[in-house]
Amino acid sequence: MRRSRWGAVMIAAALVSPLAGCATGKNKTDTKYVARDVDTLYNSAKDRLDRRQYKIAAQLFDEVERQHPYSVWARRAQLMSAFSYYLARDYTASISSAQRFLSIHPGNKDAPYALYLIAVDYYEQIQDVTRDQKITQQALDSLGELIRRYPDTAYAADARLKTDLVRDHLAGKEMEIGRFYQRRGEWLASVLRFRNVVDTYQTTTHVPEALMRLTEGYLALGIPEEAQKAAAVLGANYPGTKWYEHAYQLMNKKT
Repeated sequence: MRRSRWGAVMIAAALVSPLAGCATGKNKTDTKYVARDVDTLYNSAKDRLDRRQYKIAAQLFDEVERQHPYSVWARRAQLMSAFSYYLARDYTASISSAQRFLSIHPGNKDAPYALYLIAVDYYEQIQDVTRDQKITQQALDSLGELIRRYPDTAYAADARLKTDLVRDHLAGKEMEIGRFYQRRGEWLASVLRFRNVVDTYQTTTHVPEALMRLTEGYLALGIPEEAQKAAAVLGANYPGTKWYEHAYQLMNKKT
């Protein structure tokens, strides 16, 4: 799946910009434990972030929380840590930081962004359809939670777009498995997979092929009535596709 990182980066700019104004101008960048005032420490993290040293920036934001856990900066540093780990492609650490923020500040105004970042962390890890799709399902679940809890936010709007892509990806995995069973002549197993695509992922791009392969599968199983139904749905909804043409030819051969 082709993905873009601009969404989280652009949205996070709203978090980064106002925070930098409180920095003192000092610039220590050592990540070892050294007691530092909160402004100096936060400014060091922000400086590393600006220089695209994302992992160091994340560690320094973590230090803000560790050394000054009761300051207003600790709450903001948790989000900036999650964002920095995301940019460093350390998605596990990013998810952990964002989840920690939500567990401590569930009603905070930035909770939608934290949920969005978790979803994007999973989304960025989606593998091609030949791989295990556990991460893909986690991305879908996280996107769905964001949409349910904060439906009117800009994050939810982007999550809806990503949800369509994720569902298409999961449907593609079902199609791959169905084709595998079909090549082995395991028609019932293949029909179950293609049926799932039609029933569960109706809005995806894979439905026309799934209906055609259902037509093939039902004919192979000796159930021409079901094959006819699948071909009819294909013809009614996707009449100009190559999949309908093939299904039409198959049905004509059986009559």
